[in-house]
Amino acid sequence: MGTYNGIQGGAVYVVEIPDEWDGDGLIMYTHGYRGTGENLLPSVPQDPWRDAALAAGYAWASSSYSANYYDVRAGVEDTNKLALNLIDYLEADHGVRFLEPNQYLISGESLGGHVAAAAVDRENMERTLSKVPYAGAMPMCQAEQNQFQWLGDYPRVVMELSGYGDADYADFQDLLPQMLGTLFNFNGTSPDWSSPRGVNGERLVGIARNLTGGERPIFDEGFAVNMWQGAVLGTGGSEGDIEGILARNGYGNENQVYRWTSDPEPTADEQAFNEQIARVSADEDANLQREDGVRWIPLVQGDFEVPVLTLHTLGDFYVPFRHQQLYREGAEAHGNEDLLVQRAIRATGHCEFSSQEVTRAMNDWLDWVNDNDKPAGDEVLDATVVADADYGCTFTNPQRPGLPACGAN
Repeated sequence: MGTYNGIQGGAVYVVEIPDEWDGDGLIMYTHGYRGTGENLLPSVPQDPWRDAALAAGYAWASSSYSANYYDVRAGVEDTNKLALNLIDYLEADHGVRFLEPNQYLISGESLGGHVAAAAVDRENMERTLSKVPYAGAMPMCQAEQNQFQWLGDYPRVVMELSGYGDADYADFQDLLPQMLGTLFNFNGTSPDWSSPRGVNGERLVGIARNLTGGERPIFDEGFAVNMWQGAVLGTGGSEGDIEGILARNGYGNENQVYRWTSDPEPTADEQAFNEQIARVSADEDANLQREDGVRWIPLVQGDFEVPVLTLHTLGDFYVPFRHQQLYREGAEAHGNEDLLVQRAIRATGHCEFSSQEVTRAMNDWLDWVNDNDKPAGDEVLDATVVADADYGCTFTNPQRPGLPACGAN
């Protein structure tokens, strides 16, 4: 462990080096969201990830980043700086000298997944202050810039469907108990998310399903998880500056079409809803390119030249499966879809991966990077495939208790 200067100030790093390592490859691990406090601590990855990296002969290192909040810019810049300077830091802090790594990889979860995906995206690789020639990335349950579209959309849909669409959005938290009372039945003092009230409650569930990735297994079970409902609704009423990361409003829904059906065209009721819901315009200058490194919120555009393997749970209501579909669309638009392998996991939590799932993903990813042995993945854009009752069964291990079983239909 040691300290170094990151883009926003001091940062802490931690590193683990296997026996007999001397430059035999380094994986940068990027941690998730840490809230808005001032305490900066690095993360040690979960044991299956760590064990797979060490067993393959890799060292790994992780930065605290020099800032908390949703500061992906600090995540990218500070991780890259650590990667390029780690050998010097180890010599200065611990009196040991290794050869420079002969290969750099990057992997992380949640916000750290955003960091990992952004770090290999062309714009960021070209504009970062510390240019690391990453040979591959494994973002898990990754967010990206469209996360804040979701966090802005869902609360506004709740307001409109509950009859508070004309209220001041800044009053969202004060109004939330009344709004939920119109949309859901309650168990005591808590909403029963599996029991929507009336047509508008059902419509809210349908809109949420479509916004988070469409008809798919495990959505209903994920929707009903109180903790993740609270996490999403807890952002309601906030300004679109991502807690000050942006200087201007980055959220807009002018072109968003809200649907609760899957009909080819919006129904008359859906058209009326879209005409009624409050519309907000994003400031087009909120997240421009910078002259001194990556953007305030580095973009994930699917523009990469290295093997990328992802994991995402189907029921994640906080950082929804929709991010995987957007990533695939970006990769296809840039002509590098063959370099993206995605795996759907039948679980309800955010980053809820088993030891077996992480170990298999790590081993498959490293084999792909080093031996050009491309692993299998899941189709994420074909709506019929994704809606199949057994979707996600291929890479889910073990099946989660209490969820629909694979092969039951």
